[in-house]
Amino acid sequence: MSDTPERYGSLSRWFHWGMAILIVWQFMKIGDLIDEGEHWVGRTLVPWHISIGLLIFILGILRVFWAIKQYPHRPQLSGPLAPLARIGHFLLYLVMLLLPVLGIFYMIGKGYGLKVFGLQLVEKSETGIAWMASVGSLHAPVAVLFLLLVIGHICAAFYHHFILRDDTLKRMTR
Repeated sequence: MSDTPERYGSLSRWFHWGMAILIVWQFMKIGDLIDEGEHWVGRTLVPWHISIGLLIFILGILRVFWAIKQYPHRPQLSGPLAPLARIGHFLLYLVMLLLPVLGIFYMIGKGYGLKVFGLQLVEKSETGIAWMASVGSLHAPVAVLFLLLVIGHICAAFYHHFILRDDTLKRMTR
């Protein structure tokens, strides 16, 4: 279950791939831009966007604590691009935790309330909260940044696997 210098443990891999699936699901929100969301993706996946976002936030917090606990044992980055990889990983974690907060701010700030997995956590409001709506409006541009970071992360994994031919990708898949 724990990480070793040679590979990530089962819990780290579960966090990584489980959250990757949820994050790809979240990116399906872009389906709202196509035909005003009137298609299978818009009717089946997109309505779960807020609930999945909160789930990602909770899992992200747990993942950060697990990563900190495992840090001395996990595979260490080396080579000339290691500082760039560390910055990239830090930004991925930061944005992964920031996006749900911005989404919640947007929903509450606009007066929509907050309903998660069928539970109304915050009631709708006629007035909303202007400062929360303003801060929450950063949700969409930060989501674009997150998409770019994820694409960069995937490209880096493929670069390691197919160009450098090292075990970086294998440490997260076996």
